[in-house]
Amino acid sequence: MRTPQRASRANGPGLALAGVATLVWSGSFVASRSLHDSVPPVQAAFWRWIIALVAVAPFAARETWRQRALIRRHFRFVLLAALLGITVYNTLVNQAGLSTSAGNMGMIMAASPVLMAVYERLGGDRLGVRRTTGMLVACAGVLLLVGKGSTGPDFAPGDLWMLAAAVSFASYSALLRRRPAELGGLAFLFTTFALGALMLAPVYGVSLAVRGGFAATPGTVGPLVYVGVLSSAVAFFAWNRAIGLIGAARAGAVYYLQPVCVALLAYALLGEATGPGGLGCMALILGGVVLGSRCGGRD
Repeated sequence: MRTPQRASRANGPGLALAGVATLVWSGSFVASRSLHDSVPPVQAAFWRWIIALVAVAPFAARETWRQRALIRRHFRFVLLAALLGITVYNTLVNQAGLSTSAGNMGMIMAASPVLMAVYERLGGDRLGVRRTTGMLVACAGVLLLVGKGSTGPDFAPGDLWMLAAAVSFASYSALLRRRPAELGGLAFLFTTFALGALMLAPVYGVSLAVRGGFAATPGTVGPLVYVGVLSSAVAFFAWNRAIGLIGAARAGAVYYLQPVCVALLAYALLGEATGPGGLGCMALILGGVVLGSRCGGRD
């Protein structure tokens, strides 16, 4: 069990890593949305993980080979993590991008920290008053942002796919707390990427047969490289490490920043302005994140 001093020292790096992952993933919603009319969802997911494998291989292949016996011993755990976090989650995000906006995708994914906190509480962890209050404040900001100032969000069909993606991602994040300590982070990452792509391969073949392939242009290859290298290799490593340092619930508090990041990126890249109401909602989210992510002292 970690001492309070060790937990406090891990808090800063853990929050920073969670912030990096959240920022990079915010851009991935814009990238996934940009592919909605040019690359079928399953094909986009498959090539994302192939690119991620190529990006990670120089750093992870040797460690993975050394830990092959350990991976076989914990194969069911690694396979479940690959199914939830690699195969299912990303495919659902791409499917959602067919019929909802990048902004809505980011906002709805902000529901996943609530599920992460629930999983931790069910596992016996005490969330504390401060962290719970911060989570509720941030959640209120997200609900108001989605509902454009009301508590009744107007869901598009693709939003339901994003809700399913949020459940899958939260389950993956909670599962990471059970990762065997002796299993290296790079070996785990490389193996889940490989298994995730392998599980997608049959569905990818069906998609090719039914819908055909897609044209390799800068408009399709660029976003795929972004989600394959940054959103997969970099962000997943940072997120997995953050959860190892500070836990899923506290890392999840940082994840509430995602709709704020998406809104800022949409303004910078697409010229979509945010009104005073949206800025007020973002202030609520930021305040909740600061309150919920603080460590040390009494809860």
